[in-house]
Amino acid sequence: MNAPDYEYLRKLLKERSGLDLSADKQYLIESRLLPLARKAGLSGIPELVQKLQGGSSALITSVVEAMTTNETFFFRDKVPFDHFRDTIMPEVLKARAGRRSVRIWCAAGSTGQEPYSLAMTLKEMSAALSGWRVEIIATDLSQEVLEKAKAGVYSQFEVQRGLPIQMLMKYFKQTGETWQVNPELRAMIQHRQLNLLQDFSHLGTFDVIFCRNVLIYFDQETKINIFNRLARQIEPDGFLVLGAAETVVGLTDTFKPIADRRGLYKPNDARAVAANAAAAPRMAAMAGR
Repeated sequence: MNAPDYEYLRKLLKERSGLDLSADKQYLIESRLLPLARKAGLSGIPELVQKLQGGSSALITSVVEAMTTNETFFFRDKVPFDHFRDTIMPEVLKARAGRRSVRIWCAAGSTGQEPYSLAMTLKEMSAALSGWRVEIIATDLSQEVLEKAKAGVYSQFEVQRGLPIQMLMKYFKQTGETWQVNPELRAMIQHRQLNLLQDFSHLGTFDVIFCRNVLIYFDQETKINIFNRLARQIEPDGFLVLGAAETVVGLTDTFKPIADRRGLYKPNDARAVAANAAAAPRMAAMAGR
């Protein structure tokens, strides 16, 4: 792969998905896109680039999906789900007692393990949530992974990664060598295709937003843009959950970390949120370029 082809692909991926590849990641593009090129009957990366430059929207989508990392597993990193059960939900139950409803958004929900982990956690709290309306929205850039998430079918290897055996037996049905999430749990989640670089205001506001292990692939300007827009989609007393390698510190004051709760954040006071929200249109225009 020559330098101009690599630069074209870097720019394409950043514009379409936010993925910010450094100058030394040619090997990653070759390893993921060469099989795609061959599957499409192309000789290699140079011919793939020619097709992309010709404006093949289907091929562009395939390239973006091939380059998007979808590494995930049930109850990944464990700590965020402990926080969800022990810190977030007790506060939400108290604060929303009047309306008896809660809305949760899993941004970058991938193949479904994260939203299903949240759904199982909520099911284990069913006595406290009796009579409540619970809504979980799971979004991802890739339609392919969303289809897998909707089906809720996982291999033996996938269910062995982080899923407690008692929950496997309680919430899954085995069919041959695969396991499927039971219908009641699948019905708790709405799966929607969404690009975080684009407007997501139509989703409405949420009490809890999980946006884990996706912002690490974006440059600083894109992260700031997304944080500022997330601040407008979360209730003033809501919770934002980030991945272990992600933080708002040094990027935005729309959210503040919660002491002794790694990866857990709350919206800052209204003045900080308003100040950052005022900059959002400019940041959105930058992200759209």
